[in-house]
Amino acid sequence: MDKLRIGVVGVGHLGSIHAKIYKQIPSCTLAGVCDSNPQNLKSVSGSLRVPGYANISELFGKINAASVAVPTQLHCKIAEELLAHNIHLLVEKPFTTTLEEADRLIALAKKQNLILQVGHIERFNSAFNATQKIIKNPKFIECHRLSSFPNRSLDVGAVLDIMIHDIDIVLGLVNSPLEKIESVGINVLTPFEDIANARLTFKNGCIANLTASRVSDEIMRKIRIFQEDTYISLDYKNAEASVYRKLNGKISKERLPIEKEQPLQKELASFVDCVINKKEPLVSGPVAKEALEVALSIQNQIWKK
Repeated sequence: MDKLRIGVVGVGHLGSIHAKIYKQIPSCTLAGVCDSNPQNLKSVSGSLRVPGYANISELFGKINAASVAVPTQLHCKIAEELLAHNIHLLVEKPFTTTLEEADRLIALAKKQNLILQVGHIERFNSAFNATQKIIKNPKFIECHRLSSFPNRSLDVGAVLDIMIHDIDIVLGLVNSPLEKIESVGINVLTPFEDIANARLTFKNGCIANLTASRVSDEIMRKIRIFQEDTYISLDYKNAEASVYRKLNGKISKERLPIEKEQPLQKELASFVDCVINKKEPLVSGPVAKEALEVALSIQNQIWKK
């Protein structure tokens, strides 16, 4: 079988990493990169020795699949054009800016019988994967995602930029309808919220408290999950996980053995595998839309205040 011919649209910070990783995956060939910024295009195409194009139309007929890593406002427009030309897609998070846009992309991918994956990278974190068999019926979940000011992804606020990772994870962990959302946030350095907190209440009684900041001195990506007689602590950043259990009136601690791998490398390899073997992606368009719907509700609550 011929190798999958893949392209990357948008080779800024994240897109350039996508391109480098695709060059290392044996089952695919990086057939081209595209960017409207001549400097980005020249730098990435030159360093990776692949064709560079200023317009996505120049990729048509040359690729079977692509990563879309352009600014969020352009996700729908670019993805629609690629899907219309029978190109399987991995769209970076956040999926789109509106639910209507998400529905359009989902419908078009289904019509064209194409893979549509969304880049929720924490699903591929080794620490998270190591705890999957232990997490059964969470009662309380606490998430902290703090970072310094990124100087990129500033076309959206902290909710769509970083909190959406934890929203996606929480929705996947709690097998119950969401009943209530309470949120607060403030802008500091941008017109959007740079700090946000949300409290999600589910029908089964589980509560999740999510905090996100992109103006912090401290870098933190942690989630704590409490269930009956068990507490699980996950550190995404350092790929570490510990389990605390109540045994005979005492608390025991177990550090889970984790084979540390690069989550983005696993995510892109999974996308390539899904396209080649016609598998359903771990984070499909409909799954990503669920996280987007909650994120937009949180964002809208904050903006109204």
